[in-house]
Amino acid sequence: MAKAKKKSKLKAVKTKKPAAKKAAAKKSNGLPSPSKKPFGQAGLALDGVRILDFTHVQSGPTCTQLLAWFGADVIKVERPGVGDITRGQLVDVKGADSLYFTMLNHNKRSITIDSKHKKGKEILDRLIKECDVLVENFAPGALDRMGLTWEHIHKLNPRMIVASVKGFGPGPYEDCKVYENVAQCTGGSASTTGFRDGPPLVTGAQIGDSGTGLHLALGIVTALYQRSRTGRGQKVLCAMQDGVLNLARVKLRDQQRLKHGPLTEYSQYGEGIPFGDATPRAGNDSGGGQPGRILKCKGAPQDPNAYIYFITQAPVWESICDVIGEPTWKTDPEFSTPKARLPKLNAIFERIERWTMTKTKFEAMDILNKYDIPCGPILSMKELAEDQSLRKTGTVVEVDHPKRGKYLSVGNPIKLSDSISKVKRSPLLGEHTDEILKDVLRYSAKEIADIKVSGAITAPEKKEKAA
Repeated sequence: MAKAKKKSKLKAVKTKKPAAKKAAAKKSNGLPSPSKKPFGQAGLALDGVRILDFTHVQSGPTCTQLLAWFGADVIKVERPGVGDITRGQLVDVKGADSLYFTMLNHNKRSITIDSKHKKGKEILDRLIKECDVLVENFAPGALDRMGLTWEHIHKLNPRMIVASVKGFGPGPYEDCKVYENVAQCTGGSASTTGFRDGPPLVTGAQIGDSGTGLHLALGIVTALYQRSRTGRGQKVLCAMQDGVLNLARVKLRDQQRLKHGPLTEYSQYGEGIPFGDATPRAGNDSGGGQPGRILKCKGAPQDPNAYIYFITQAPVWESICDVIGEPTWKTDPEFSTPKARLPKLNAIFERIERWTMTKTKFEAMDILNKYDIPCGPILSMKELAEDQSLRKTGTVVEVDHPKRGKYLSVGNPIKLSDSISKVKRSPLLGEHTDEILKDVLRYSAKEIADIKVSGAITAPEKKEKAA
């Protein structure tokens, strides 16, 4: 009897244990329990992620800087004695890295490696084993020519994610080099930017370079999330043409709408000008279906930025009429409906502009916002640089650099409540080489000394010219 009792008791314990485990797993969804630390004090979002950064110029550095802001350890690999080409482009302070470089490489560490040197290749292989993601924006085929093929990388580290920016995806142009304005032109932005009677225009926003870098950062974080489930890395590709087209998607929308008739919210419809077979340039018309224009304010055109963007949104039409002093337009059948207003947009905006020209852009905005009339002042870079609200949110930050002093930069545009970003200055060329060799790759002091002598991390000595 005693034996039987003991057996049944053991049986009961055995059946209870898996049920408890199952319940606990279901409760936590296989994830750690929520942190009890206050928000913002539980570490940065990408703590523990290490990025091997082979990027240069703008598209790739935009991506890796964003990951660094979120806490990733970004190790920027640069050529000894040269570094990222932008260090020396558009230099404004002699002897200091350019703003072009410093504003795209915050929060990173720099190591110099000669990738053609035998010892340099060994160091790179060891870095690949220690990192989670390799990011590059070399010309097509350059990584393979360095011996860093997908097969080689994945043999060393099956968990490695290899992320690339290229000009074009697979197709007839995939081997072509692409820069910012080329991407804007081939991605559909330039053909739809500007005025109808003028040439195509590129935008001041770097939608080709920085835009693609932002797309790539999302791809990397997504691949890291999938790796937590599959245990393996993968390739991530962002083509600049694709990134620009994604940002110009409303124009692809309009291309399809053209098959079913004219685009009635475009100015040329109201002017009786026929549409062609492709989405036209629309000046400053709104792209969202509600008519909009950039209008002069007090001080224009002497002040090149004394303008405001004004949208004649249908739900606030009556308020617009009251503000500009045209109350009869509220009931006049020639103006009271959106359809009736379409052929008269030029005249309507001319009348609104007569009102905006009596106000500064900020006075106009204050008045219009009281009535929920959509508008926005044209803010210059000077005004944005001096905007204290942007300083408070960390969107514009002041950074101190050992060689150039204090300068302004853009901070992290993405705000997380539990991962508070701090902008740290960009690294000097090779500043962290010893640190990375010792702490990340665990080379001994003697090995590091030997590496330095070998020339794997230093620029080759320049031969003196014969007299």
